[in-house]
Amino acid sequence: MSMQYQPPSLIGAQSAAVGNAFLPPMKYARAAGSVMQYDYKSSKPKKQVKEMINILWPERKSFLKIPYGYKFNIQDRCVVCGTHKVWEAGDPMRPTIPLHKVRKGYPMRGTYCEKHAQLHKQYEMLEQQRIAEEHGLSFSAYIPTPKVPKILESAPLTSLRQSDIESLAASGWTIKPPQMAVETPEDELFRLTMESHAINTRVLKLMTDGTNVKQQQSIQNIFEEGVE
Repeated sequence: MSMQYQPPSLIGAQSAAVGNAFLPPMKYARAAGSVMQYDYKSSKPKKQVKEMINILWPERKSFLKIPYGYKFNIQDRCVVCGTHKVWEAGDPMRPTIPLHKVRKGYPMRGTYCEKHAQLHKQYEMLEQQRIAEEHGLSFSAYIPTPKVPKILESAPLTSLRQSDIESLAASGWTIKPPQMAVETPEDELFRLTMESHAINTRVLKLMTDGTNVKQQQSIQNIFEEGVE
């Protein structure tokens, strides 16, 4: 049984380089592949910035070794390696619109793939670090952490405090004790007391807010009409 290597989703794969371990570091970083962290050749920030710009520079077309235009300036294709990538609107890793000179220039129609989107973030961090050092400021790299919804931070609610009940009742919620299979008179009294307290709290809130009470037929008249 033989296994074949499947390259990333490429349109026109014959014209787009796929990364392999034998490529030079710069070409390997420009080629399509998995997300990576680029190791700088130089220790000087300005030269490191130049390395990142060379990596993220959009791939050019060429005729007789004369560059012209851009090879992958097409919607949903990485302008560097040609990988087809459709980003979701709410994806936190979605990159900015590529510029034809990386740090400046006009916006391109293409995008960055996951690999080059991560390298672009590395480049942005490097730029911020360089600017901070030039102005004598301290810089700490921002490492994004996933936000956990509050509802997942705690276990499901099994009980309510009196303040919780009053707050929910004032907002219009109807709070009822859990239903029991066999309800004793004491349980029924407790349930009715809780329901009555919640209703009274809501009535008090409405009256405090200045809610007008419309003149309606009295309960006694309704009862008498029902008896007739």
